Amino acid sequence: MLDLPFSVTVQTPDSQRPGQRHLSLDETLLLIPGLTVSNRNNPSQDPRISIRGFGARSAFGVRGIRILRDGIPLTLPDGQTPVDYLDLESVGRVEVMRGSASSLYGNAGGGVVDLRTSAPPPLPISATARLWSGAFGSRRLVAKADGETAGLGYQGNVARTESEGYRDYARQRMNNGFARLSYENESNSYGVEWLGVNTPLAQNPGALTRAQFEADPGMADPLSIRKKARKAVTQSQVGVTARHYGFLELEGSAYVGTRHLDNPLTFGIVDVGRRIAGGNARVTLPVSLLAAENRITLGTELQLQNDLRLNFTNCNNIPPLTTATPTCPDLTAERGSVTLNQREIVSSVGSYLRDEIQLGDIFAITAGARADAVRFRVKDKLIDTTNPDDSGERLLHAISPMAGILAHLTESHSAYFNISTAFETPTATELGNQPSGAAGINRDLKPQRSLTYEFGLKGVSDIGLQYSGALFATSVHDELIPFDIPASNGRRYYRNAGRTSRRGVELGLNYNVRALEFGGAYTYANYRFVDFTVGTADYAGNRIPGIPAQVFQGSATLHSRIASLVTEGSFANKMFVNDGNSESAPGYGVVNARVISTALWRGSAVEITGGAQNIFNRKWVSSVSVNASGGKFYEPGSQRAYFVGVSLIAAARR
Repeated sequence: MLDLPFSVTVQTPDSQRPGQRHLSLDETLLLIPGLTVSNRNNPSQDPRISIRGFGARSAFGVRGIRILRDGIPLTLPDGQTPVDYLDLESVGRVEVMRGSASSLYGNAGGGVVDLRTSAPPPLPISATARLWSGAFGSRRLVAKADGETAGLGYQGNVARTESEGYRDYARQRMNNGFARLSYENESNSYGVEWLGVNTPLAQNPGALTRAQFEADPGMADPLSIRKKARKAVTQSQVGVTARHYGFLELEGSAYVGTRHLDNPLTFGIVDVGRRIAGGNARVTLPVSLLAAENRITLGTELQLQNDLRLNFTNCNNIPPLTTATPTCPDLTAERGSVTLNQREIVSSVGSYLRDEIQLGDIFAITAGARADAVRFRVKDKLIDTTNPDDSGERLLHAISPMAGILAHLTESHSAYFNISTAFETPTATELGNQPSGAAGINRDLKPQRSLTYEFGLKGVSDIGLQYSGALFATSVHDELIPFDIPASNGRRYYRNAGRTSRRGVELGLNYNVRALEFGGAYTYANYRFVDFTVGTADYAGNRIPGIPAQVFQGSATLHSRIASLVTEGSFANKMFVNDGNSESAPGYGVVNARVISTALWRGSAVEITGGAQNIFNRKWVSSVSVNASGGKFYEPGSQRAYFVGVSLIAAARR
């Protein structure tokens, strides 16, 4: 990645930090500067991923960041990414691009995370069975098979995960799987893959007030228990990719998928049936122009999201209702009256052009732009004398240019500078959740747009030290800000801030010395409101909530003949939880450790792993709910949790 004028990090997580359980993205995405994964310890909520602060405010799922699996987008056209169906067992390589990525990827403000499947072993068949068991009733059983012969490779795995959860009311039951078939020769590669999940139960313990957190961080929000907040989800997605190498590079992909979500929440019950489809095609042509070598890339991407959304009154209550009401006419039923019934269709089309120009042996210029149009359509099906037709549509569009220059200081060291732009639309849910309570589309909510200036250095030294460093300044107009209304029982709404400023420093290091491997990532984030007024409150100068000002992550792995010892640490200072900066989550320092021992016998192996999360048993807040009503900002991290894993690996040799 020394030839790109961007902040790019490439990792092989299982090689650098062996013994991972593949339970959550905070394991996989450790040690990436500028990127933070907040594990909510809530099985009904995806981890919150942010890059340079983009995505830190997400109420659910991942937003503001494009997430890909083997080049196929998992991000929906409205910018939201559910990652509960993302299998991590077969991920072998992670590529993260930090910064404004809209010039290549469209609706993304913070960057791109591309998860790549590990290459199958050069064996006819290899089979693995893994069993994990740990604190809080955690159990995970995995079966995996892969192999390759004559250029044809295959991989497949299934897993069953159960947990009672660190917190009360946090049970989870999940089955998920992944399969990939690939073929590659000297000039072509093809792949078809499937991702799927069936989660019949994922309880939602909710967020806590500061007093509740201090008294008992393992408790659940009483309202979440009374309303039986939880989710059940099934999803399946199939994608195909093809690539041709030669004078012309041709690449194409297509995918289809379905999702069904049953999601009782404290303010109502959400039922979504979803169909998705998309495709991408691009061509790269090398040409000589004006005595310079050029690589010109032209591409187009299409995406479609079709949701049937039903909202119901949540009639769960303890103590139970004793008298029927118009909204809960059946006292034995969980679902009451229908409050929303609409078809939501989001489509996007984006075309992009990029040119990489080599100027002699030292300098290279990259310039490009992408034009995007995202159309939101709502077809209201709940129409009567008291409910007017709220059908409608909005078209949000943008052109996102970028330019960067890279200087090769030596063969293994480079410096770069870039100017890039990005835009980020509200999601379909954010446009639909109107503070007035009306259905249809919020016509006042705007997409946010950003401009970034960045300077960086990266390289590899002769002693095996890999490093990267970046300084950046990003200005954002019309930033999307979440807020709650006290009577909304936790429902999230959004508005636009005038302007915000993000200035930061990112440092990444990796160093190998004999049997020791060290890794580190440091982020300094000075993110503030520049122009933001709500009523009579002026928040100019306040820090943007949900983001610590400083974060350090480190790891050390010691390899020996009999075992490997892995230690990991995450340290952050306090972060504000609301726009007024009147409350904050305390800083934390959490250390994990594990030992992995492997015994080999005639091509087969037994691997035993034992370890602990949060070995010093710190009380800490791993995530926050920004601007939540009732002071329910805090989502506690797990205290000390021991675990053990056993893996049986068998391989058939040629």
